[in-house]
Amino acid sequence: MIDTANIQDELNRTAKMFLDTGEAATVDEAYAILGSYHLSVRLGADVAHSPTLQAALLTIVNTGRRCFHGGVEVAGCPDADLLVYLEGARTLEQAIIKLEGRLVESVASNHPEIVIGDTDASATSEFSIRATYDGWIGGVAPVDDGIRLAEAQEFTPAGVLAGSLAVSEAFQFVRGKNPMAGSRPVGFSLWEPHSNEDWTATRNKGPELELLPARLWLIGLGHLGQAYLWTLGFLPFASPEEVLIVLQDTDRLSVANDSTSPLTNTDLVDQPKTRAMAAWCEARGFQTRIVERLFADGFRVGSDEPMVALCGVDNGLARASLEDVGFSRVIEAGLGRGTDEFLAFQIHSFPGAKPAREIWDSSAVEPLQDQSIEAAAYADLGERGVDKCGLTLLANRAVGASFVGTFASTLVIAEVLRMLAGAAAFDVIDGTLRQPNTIEAIVKTKKLPPFNPGITPAIPAFSDAANGVEERTKILVEASI
Repeated sequence: MIDTANIQDELNRTAKMFLDTGEAATVDEAYAILGSYHLSVRLGADVAHSPTLQAALLTIVNTGRRCFHGGVEVAGCPDADLLVYLEGARTLEQAIIKLEGRLVESVASNHPEIVIGDTDASATSEFSIRATYDGWIGGVAPVDDGIRLAEAQEFTPAGVLAGSLAVSEAFQFVRGKNPMAGSRPVGFSLWEPHSNEDWTATRNKGPELELLPARLWLIGLGHLGQAYLWTLGFLPFASPEEVLIVLQDTDRLSVANDSTSPLTNTDLVDQPKTRAMAAWCEARGFQTRIVERLFADGFRVGSDEPMVALCGVDNGLARASLEDVGFSRVIEAGLGRGTDEFLAFQIHSFPGAKPAREIWDSSAVEPLQDQSIEAAAYADLGERGVDKCGLTLLANRAVGASFVGTFASTLVIAEVLRMLAGAAAFDVIDGTLRQPNTIEAIVKTKKLPPFNPGITPAIPAFSDAANGVEERTKILVEASI
């Protein structure tokens, strides 16, 4: 039951879409729509041996359960160790259950399905897509198209990317607002994001992962900030205890955060975001520091603190200050807010071609608008006792879906990893999951001054030819507990 007195902090951000579009005349109707959405996943036995396929699976279950309230069912789960980190889980089955998925013998033919790994190649549903990867490339394609990448070079962010794309396509399909969803191959190279016209090309798969970030500052710990941690947590840190993450936020977790933020569940509601995420980081083996003050231009970073910042705040004034506090590099992401734009994202890297203060001119900050409170669902809430101030606050809350944040997180984390590898950097990456093939990336042409970002080694690359699966499994499990 929704608490109308705190509706702006309780309403599911994906359900809000149905209020704003008029598809639902009441909050109950909005939740009923989400409750009618179901998602199925079919797994092959080889998921047991691939950290990247496991990252894709866990991303699908985690983001899927937040927008497919009818449930996410998983068939064919092998009896296998978990090769990526998930707090409190050591096996794939435990991980699926912890993320609120359901283990089943077979999937329902009337639900959209996602296929991962070596399983029956034929579609069992009207919507049937395969999530696939190779190196830094991740994508999805209709099962009947027969498109599958080599899935040989492990790179867990590509698994998060493929899983996010899979849930995005499935959600757009059940919504019925995009006739192309599920009928097209879509993918992306995190190594060559400006070469997405042929995302399956081997030249786009990038190098083996060797270096990982050891010192990061996260600004904002909601939808995007938690997505950054979700993707970071899957990286194969050889020595996670060498990693320091500064966590900055001033808010507490609310029920609404559960709909978009991948490390939030209802048990964490009312906890300060910094404390909850610090607990998660420390369980992963990272060191943490917390900062519970607003980010603004009066803030200053100390010389002994992380020089790389990842920003995930939806606040123009804070974003305008990103270059004023002493960071050597800042990578920030923003997501679309409305019913038509919630699938959109934009990534900026600073220093860039345009300064942050020019992009987010404080004089251009838009005031709150209340025109959408005329929709039928807002009228119903008014009749139930929500005053105009509360309605306006709710109307101006962003529509959101967790898979958009996890997708954007892979671009942000990849920007960090490319920096450590000495590869090309990008000023802007801009696009929408409605049309992933139109994503644009602008290469940074300005030479940036060198600095020490802080590095730590990755677990050495593996292949079944070079190392037996048993030994590979043992090392990855020990490193991720």
